[in-house]
Amino acid sequence: MSNIVTDLPGFSDSIHDAQQTFRALLSANARPGRPEKITAVMSVPRAMVRLRSPTNATPSPPGLTPACGAACLTLLDLDVALWLQPSFTTSVKNWLLFHTGCCLTEYPDHGDFALIEDLAGLPELSIFNMGTGEQPETSTTLLIQVESFDMGQPVILTGPGILGEQVIAPLVPQHFWDFWRENHGAYPQGVDVFLFTEDLVMGLPRTVRAEVVL
Repeated sequence: MSNIVTDLPGFSDSIHDAQQTFRALLSANARPGRPEKITAVMSVPRAMVRLRSPTNATPSPPGLTPACGAACLTLLDLDVALWLQPSFTTSVKNWLLFHTGCCLTEYPDHGDFALIEDLAGLPELSIFNMGTGEQPETSTTLLIQVESFDMGQPVILTGPGILGEQVIAPLVPQHFWDFWRENHGAYPQGVDVFLFTEDLVMGLPRTVRAEVVL
């Protein structure tokens, strides 16, 4: 780990920020579809700014949002295997390795957690570890960055932790909800998901059923 270098610090107040972030994650998981605020103050690797011409509009490699970065520092450690979507910058990789000491894996189904910014680039959710009938808790937890919680297709959530129903509209590809139906149908196996914007987190545990509003 000595050759991993970053000039970006982690939490400003490591104990308080980690505790607050963990409480927000627990609350988001217990109340699916309800955004929870993450207040940790920190510097995270941002997307690289590039000068582009109209004929060279290659998107910049993505960075981390503060909310997702705080979750990473809270959940990842030396005993955790992380699958990092290849589209992330090297600065994101170095920052995570330096501050968490986690082990990176190139195989999605070997990760305890997966960090994702491009849902459109995923072939399906079943590429991750779905757990087993005997040990469903060993499945991968997905940490997914999205642009917005209210600019996408409306979806109705029902299930444990939801009184009646919860309508959400995160900006995700349409086929994500097709993947989610398969994931929910595999219960008790299946992956759990946290969605992150700049400073909010939303939980989608595998127990939740999602119906797209047509």
